[in-house]
Amino acid sequence: MAMTVKAKGALPLWRVTLNWFDNDALTARSAANGHKPGREIDWTRVLPFLGLHLGCFAVFLVGASTTAITVAVALYLIRMFAVTGFYHRFFSHRAFRTSRVMQFVFALLGATAVQRGPLWWASQHRHHHAHADKPSDMHSAHQHGFLWSHIGWFLARENFATRSSRIPDLNRFPELRFLDRFDALIPVILGVALYGSGELMAHLHPALDVSGWQFVVWGLCISTVTLYHATFTINSLAHRFGSRRYATHDDSRNNLWLALLTLGEGWHNNHHHYPRAARQGFYWWELDVTYQILRLLAVFGLIWDLKPVPTGMREARLEKRGARL
Repeated sequence: MAMTVKAKGALPLWRVTLNWFDNDALTARSAANGHKPGREIDWTRVLPFLGLHLGCFAVFLVGASTTAITVAVALYLIRMFAVTGFYHRFFSHRAFRTSRVMQFVFALLGATAVQRGPLWWASQHRHHHAHADKPSDMHSAHQHGFLWSHIGWFLARENFATRSSRIPDLNRFPELRFLDRFDALIPVILGVALYGSGELMAHLHPALDVSGWQFVVWGLCISTVTLYHATFTINSLAHRFGSRRYATHDDSRNNLWLALLTLGEGWHNNHHHYPRAARQGFYWWELDVTYQILRLLAVFGLIWDLKPVPTGMREARLEKRGARL
Protein backbone atom coordinates (compact mmCIF):
# COMPACT_ATOMS: atom_id res chain seq x y z
CA MET A 1 0.00 0.00 0.00
CA ALA A 2 1.30 3.41 -0.91
CA MET A 3 2.56 5.70 1.84
CA THR A 4 1.58 9.35 1.79
CA VAL A 5 3.57 12.19 3.27
CA LYS A 6 1.84 15.28 4.61
CA ALA A 7 3.55 18.33 5.97
CA LYS A 8 0.65 20.68 6.48
CA GLY A 9 0.59 23.18 9.30
CA ALA A 10 4.34 23.82 9.38
CA LEU A 11 5.70 24.27 12.90
CA PRO A 12 8.48 26.53 14.14
CA LEU A 13 11.85 24.86 14.60
CA TRP A 14 11.64 24.88 18.40
CA ARG A 15 8.30 23.05 18.28
CA VAL A 16 9.58 20.44 15.84
CA THR A 17 12.58 19.83 18.09
CA LEU A 18 10.28 19.52 21.12
CA ASN A 19 8.21 16.94 19.25
CA TRP A 20 11.33 14.82 18.72
CA PHE A 21 12.17 14.75 22.42
CA ASP A 22 8.77 14.91 24.15
CA ASN A 23 6.25 12.43 22.80
CA ASP A 24 3.46 13.94 24.88
CA ALA A 25 3.81 17.22 22.96
CA LEU A 26 3.05 15.57 19.63
CA THR A 27 0.32 13.39 21.06
CA ALA A 28 -1.41 16.48 22.51
CA ARG A 29 -1.03 18.40 19.24
CA SER A 30 -2.52 15.53 17.24
CA ALA A 31 -5.50 15.35 19.56
CA ALA A 32 -6.00 19.13 19.45
CA ASN A 33 -5.93 19.17 15.65
CA GLY A 34 -8.38 16.32 15.41
CA HIS A 35 -6.12 14.03 13.39
CA LYS A 36 -8.01 10.95 12.32
CA PRO A 37 -6.46 7.50 11.85
CA GLY A 38 -5.01 7.04 8.39
CA ARG A 39 -1.86 6.19 6.50
CA GLU A 40 -0.23 9.59 6.77
CA ILE A 41 3.51 9.68 7.33
CA ASP A 42 4.39 12.40 9.84
CA TRP A 43 7.35 14.12 8.19
CA THR A 44 8.74 15.73 11.34
CA ARG A 45 8.96 12.32 12.98
CA VAL A 46 10.56 10.74 9.91
CA LEU A 47 13.49 13.14 9.74
CA PRO A 48 15.54 11.56 12.59
CA PHE A 49 14.88 8.11 11.09
CA LEU A 50 16.11 9.28 7.70
CA GLY A 51 19.02 11.07 9.36
CA LEU A 52 20.33 7.81 10.82
CA HIS A 53 20.20 6.21 7.37
CA LEU A 54 21.92 9.15 5.71
CA GLY A 55 24.50 9.17 8.48
CA CYS A 56 25.70 5.78 7.29
CA PHE A 57 27.08 7.44 4.15
CA ALA A 58 29.38 9.52 6.35
CA VAL A 59 31.55 6.40 6.53
CA PHE A 60 33.23 7.74 3.39
CA LEU A 61 34.32 10.76 5.42
CA VAL A 62 35.31 9.13 8.70
CA GLY A 63 36.74 5.90 7.31
CA ALA A 64 36.83 2.52 9.01
CA SER A 65 38.92 0.82 11.64
CA THR A 66 38.90 -2.58 13.27
CA THR A 67 38.00 -0.93 16.57
CA ALA A 68 35.02 0.98 15.14
CA ILE A 69 33.68 -2.10 13.34
CA THR A 70 34.03 -4.11 16.56
CA VAL A 71 32.06 -1.45 18.42
CA ALA A 72 29.33 -1.56 15.76
CA VAL A 73 29.04 -5.36 15.89
CA ALA A 74 29.06 -5.42 19.69
CA LEU A 75 26.33 -2.76 19.88
CA TYR A 76 24.26 -4.66 17.30
CA LEU A 77 24.39 -7.88 19.34
CA ILE A 78 23.82 -6.23 22.72
CA ARG A 79 20.90 -4.15 21.49
CA MET A 80 19.37 -7.00 19.48
CA PHE A 81 19.33 -9.02 22.68
CA ALA A 82 17.82 -6.04 24.52
CA VAL A 83 15.00 -5.91 21.97
CA THR A 84 14.38 -9.65 21.76
CA GLY A 85 14.92 -10.54 25.40
CA PHE A 86 13.56 -7.46 27.15
CA TYR A 87 11.27 -5.41 24.88
CA HIS A 88 9.75 -8.52 23.35
CA ARG A 89 9.85 -11.49 25.71
CA PHE A 90 9.73 -9.55 28.98
CA PHE A 91 7.75 -6.33 28.44
CA SER A 92 5.45 -7.61 25.71
CA HIS A 93 4.82 -11.18 26.91
CA ARG A 94 6.00 -11.27 30.56
CA ALA A 95 7.81 -14.54 29.81
CA PHE A 96 9.87 -14.29 33.00
CA ARG A 97 10.05 -12.24 36.19
CA THR A 98 12.60 -9.85 37.61
CA SER A 99 13.00 -7.05 40.15
CA ARG A 100 11.83 -3.50 39.57
CA VAL A 101 15.44 -2.29 39.42
CA MET A 102 16.38 -4.82 36.75
CA GLN A 103 13.17 -4.04 34.89
CA PHE A 104 14.34 -0.42 34.61
CA VAL A 105 17.83 -1.52 33.54
CA PHE A 106 16.25 -3.72 30.85
CA ALA A 107 14.15 -0.78 29.68
CA LEU A 108 17.24 1.45 29.45
CA LEU A 109 19.10 -1.14 27.39
CA GLY A 110 16.10 -1.58 25.11
CA ALA A 111 15.84 2.19 24.62
CA THR A 112 19.38 2.28 23.19
CA ALA A 113 18.04 0.36 20.16
CA VAL A 114 16.19 3.54 19.05
CA GLN A 115 12.88 1.68 18.65
CA ARG A 116 10.81 3.98 20.86
CA GLY A 117 10.06 3.34 24.51
CA PRO A 118 9.24 0.05 26.25
CA LEU A 119 5.54 0.88 26.77
CA TRP A 120 5.01 1.88 23.14
CA TRP A 121 6.86 -1.20 21.89
CA ALA A 122 4.99 -3.61 24.15
CA SER A 123 1.58 -2.06 23.51
CA GLN A 124 1.98 -2.20 19.75
CA HIS A 125 3.21 -5.78 19.89
CA ARG A 126 0.35 -6.94 22.09
CA HIS A 127 -2.05 -5.31 19.64
CA HIS A 128 -0.34 -7.21 16.83
CA HIS A 129 -0.86 -10.55 18.59
CA ALA A 130 -4.50 -9.75 19.27
CA HIS A 131 -5.14 -9.07 15.58
CA ALA A 132 -2.34 -10.97 13.81
CA ASP A 133 -2.71 -10.68 10.02
CA LYS A 134 -6.21 -9.29 10.32
CA PRO A 135 -7.11 -5.88 8.80
CA SER A 136 -6.49 -4.12 12.15
CA ASP A 137 -2.97 -5.58 12.44
CA MET A 138 -0.95 -2.44 11.71
CA HIS A 139 2.08 -4.26 10.29
CA SER A 140 0.59 -7.24 8.51
CA ALA A 141 2.38 -7.86 5.21
CA HIS A 142 -0.62 -9.90 4.09
CA GLN A 143 -3.06 -7.04 4.68
CA HIS A 144 -0.97 -3.96 3.93
CA GLY A 145 1.96 -5.01 1.75
CA PHE A 146 5.66 -5.61 2.38
CA LEU A 147 6.87 -1.99 2.49
CA TRP A 148 4.22 -0.91 4.97
CA SER A 149 4.82 -3.93 7.22
CA HIS A 150 8.57 -3.34 7.14
CA ILE A 151 8.93 0.42 7.69
CA GLY A 152 5.72 2.30 6.94
CA TRP A 153 3.52 1.47 9.90
CA PHE A 154 5.64 2.93 12.72
CA LEU A 155 6.18 6.20 10.84
CA ALA A 156 2.43 6.72 10.48
CA ARG A 157 0.57 9.24 12.61
CA GLU A 158 -2.06 6.65 13.56
CA ASN A 159 0.49 4.40 15.27
CA PHE A 160 2.42 7.10 17.11
CA ALA A 161 0.64 6.96 20.46
CA THR A 162 1.19 4.19 23.01
CA ARG A 163 -1.83 1.89 23.23
CA SER A 164 -2.16 2.33 27.00
CA SER A 165 -5.16 0.01 27.32
CA ARG A 166 -2.92 -2.88 26.26
CA ILE A 167 -0.34 -2.37 29.04
CA PRO A 168 -2.04 -1.71 32.41
CA ASP A 169 0.58 -3.91 34.09
CA LEU A 170 3.43 -1.71 32.80
CA ASN A 171 1.78 1.69 32.79
CA ARG A 172 1.81 1.88 36.59
CA PHE A 173 5.58 2.41 36.68
CA PRO A 174 6.47 6.11 36.44
CA GLU A 175 10.07 5.37 35.42
CA LEU A 176 8.83 3.40 32.40
CA ARG A 177 6.40 6.18 31.50
CA PHE A 178 9.31 8.64 31.64
CA LEU A 179 11.39 6.53 29.23
CA ASP A 180 8.39 6.22 26.94
CA ARG A 181 7.74 9.96 26.90
CA PHE A 182 11.38 10.95 26.33
CA ASP A 183 12.45 7.96 24.24
CA ALA A 184 14.98 10.03 22.24
CA LEU A 185 16.98 10.83 25.39
CA ILE A 186 18.82 7.50 25.69
CA PRO A 187 19.93 7.32 22.02
CA VAL A 188 21.27 10.90 22.30
CA ILE A 189 23.24 9.91 25.41
CA LEU A 190 24.55 6.88 23.53
CA GLY A 191 25.70 9.09 20.64
CA VAL A 192 27.47 11.49 23.00
CA ALA A 193 29.13 8.58 24.81
CA LEU A 194 30.33 7.12 21.52
CA TYR A 195 31.78 10.43 20.42
CA GLY A 196 33.52 10.98 23.74
CA SER A 197 34.95 7.46 23.90
CA GLY A 198 36.18 7.72 20.31
CA GLU A 199 37.95 11.00 21.01
CA LEU A 200 39.45 9.63 24.23
CA MET A 201 40.70 6.52 22.47
CA ALA A 202 42.17 8.64 19.67
CA HIS A 203 44.09 10.61 22.29
CA LEU A 204 45.29 7.61 24.29
CA HIS A 205 45.93 5.22 21.38
CA PRO A 206 46.51 7.21 18.18
CA ALA A 207 47.81 4.11 16.39
CA LEU A 208 44.25 2.72 16.31
CA ASP A 209 43.28 5.46 13.83
CA VAL A 210 39.87 6.13 15.37
CA SER A 211 37.91 9.32 16.08
CA GLY A 212 34.78 10.41 17.85
CA TRP A 213 32.81 10.83 14.65
CA GLN A 214 33.99 7.46 13.38
CA PHE A 215 32.53 5.84 16.51
CA VAL A 216 29.26 7.74 16.01
CA VAL A 217 28.94 6.69 12.37
CA TRP A 218 29.76 3.04 12.99
CA GLY A 219 28.39 2.59 16.51
CA LEU A 220 25.21 4.65 16.18
CA CYS A 221 24.28 5.04 12.51
CA ILE A 222 25.47 1.84 10.83
CA SER A 223 24.84 -0.43 13.80
CA THR A 224 21.37 1.03 14.48
CA VAL A 225 20.22 0.94 10.84
CA THR A 226 21.35 -2.69 10.56
CA LEU A 227 19.53 -3.43 13.81
CA TYR A 228 16.41 -1.69 12.50
CA HIS A 229 16.07 -3.72 9.35
CA ALA A 230 17.01 -7.01 11.01
CA THR A 231 14.25 -6.43 13.58
CA PHE A 232 11.76 -5.32 10.94
CA THR A 233 12.15 -8.59 9.01
CA ILE A 234 10.15 -10.33 11.72
CA ASN A 235 7.14 -8.18 10.84
CA SER A 236 7.60 -8.50 7.08
CA LEU A 237 9.62 -11.55 5.98
CA ALA A 238 8.72 -13.84 8.91
CA HIS A 239 5.07 -13.64 7.88
CA ARG A 240 5.86 -14.59 4.27
CA PHE A 241 8.86 -16.90 3.99
CA GLY A 242 9.60 -20.09 5.89
CA SER A 243 7.90 -23.22 7.18
CA ARG A 244 4.82 -23.69 9.32
CA ARG A 245 4.83 -26.30 12.06
CA TYR A 246 1.63 -25.05 13.70
CA ALA A 247 -1.78 -24.18 12.28
CA THR A 248 -1.97 -20.68 13.76
CA HIS A 249 -4.60 -18.14 12.68
CA ASP A 250 -2.02 -15.97 10.93
CA ASP A 251 0.75 -16.19 8.34
CA SER A 252 3.69 -16.63 10.76
CA ARG A 253 6.64 -18.73 9.58
CA ASN A 254 9.72 -20.37 11.06
CA ASN A 255 12.87 -19.16 9.31
CA LEU A 256 16.37 -20.32 10.29
CA TRP A 257 18.14 -17.40 8.60
CA LEU A 258 16.02 -14.83 10.37
CA ALA A 259 16.56 -16.70 13.65
CA LEU A 260 20.32 -16.37 13.20
CA LEU A 261 20.02 -12.70 12.29
CA THR A 262 17.80 -11.85 15.27
CA LEU A 263 19.19 -14.18 17.95
CA GLY A 264 16.17 -16.48 17.88
CA GLU A 265 13.17 -14.41 16.78
CA GLY A 266 12.96 -16.22 13.45
CA TRP A 267 11.11 -19.15 15.03
CA HIS A 268 8.07 -17.01 14.54
CA ASN A 269 5.44 -19.66 13.89
CA ASN A 270 6.48 -21.31 17.17
CA HIS A 271 6.09 -17.95 18.90
CA HIS A 272 2.62 -17.26 17.55
CA HIS A 273 1.59 -20.77 18.56
CA TYR A 274 2.59 -20.16 22.20
CA PRO A 275 3.65 -16.52 22.80
CA ARG A 276 4.03 -16.82 26.58
CA ALA A 277 7.16 -19.00 26.46
CA ALA A 278 10.58 -17.52 27.21
CA ARG A 279 12.04 -19.61 24.40
CA GLN A 280 11.04 -19.49 20.75
CA GLY A 281 13.21 -22.33 19.47
CA PHE A 282 11.01 -25.13 20.80
CA TYR A 283 13.45 -27.95 19.97
CA TRP A 284 17.18 -28.31 20.70
CA TRP A 285 18.12 -27.90 17.05
CA GLU A 286 16.31 -24.55 16.80
CA LEU A 287 19.04 -22.13 17.86
CA ASP A 288 17.66 -19.44 20.16
CA VAL A 289 20.57 -17.34 21.41
CA THR A 290 18.30 -14.97 23.32
CA TYR A 291 16.88 -17.82 25.38
CA GLN A 292 20.35 -19.12 26.23
CA ILE A 293 21.39 -15.67 27.47
CA LEU A 294 18.19 -15.44 29.52
CA ARG A 295 19.05 -18.78 31.12
CA LEU A 296 22.48 -17.38 32.02
CA LEU A 297 20.88 -14.32 33.62
CA ALA A 298 18.65 -16.68 35.60
CA VAL A 299 21.72 -18.56 36.88
CA PHE A 300 22.97 -15.28 38.37
CA GLY A 301 19.57 -14.56 39.91
CA LEU A 302 18.89 -11.45 37.81
CA ILE A 303 15.70 -12.99 36.41
CA TRP A 304 13.61 -15.99 37.37
CA ASP A 305 10.50 -18.05 36.52
CA LEU A 306 11.28 -18.41 32.82
CA LYS A 307 8.05 -19.77 31.36
CA PRO A 308 8.60 -23.07 29.53
CA VAL A 309 6.80 -24.50 26.53
CA PRO A 310 4.37 -27.12 27.89
CA THR A 311 4.95 -30.53 26.32
CA GLY A 312 1.34 -30.69 25.25
CA MET A 313 1.59 -27.36 23.43
CA ARG A 314 4.57 -28.53 21.39
CA GLU A 315 2.41 -31.31 19.97
CA ALA A 316 -0.85 -29.34 19.61
CA ARG A 317 -2.35 -27.80 16.48
CA LEU A 318 0.28 -29.20 14.13
CA GLU A 319 -0.04 -27.94 10.55
CA LYS A 320 0.12 -31.54 9.42
CA ARG A 321 0.43 -34.66 11.52
CA GLY A 322 4.02 -35.33 12.53
CA ALA A 323 5.31 -31.95 11.33
CA ARG A 324 8.64 -31.04 12.89
CA LEU A 325 10.14 -28.46 10.56
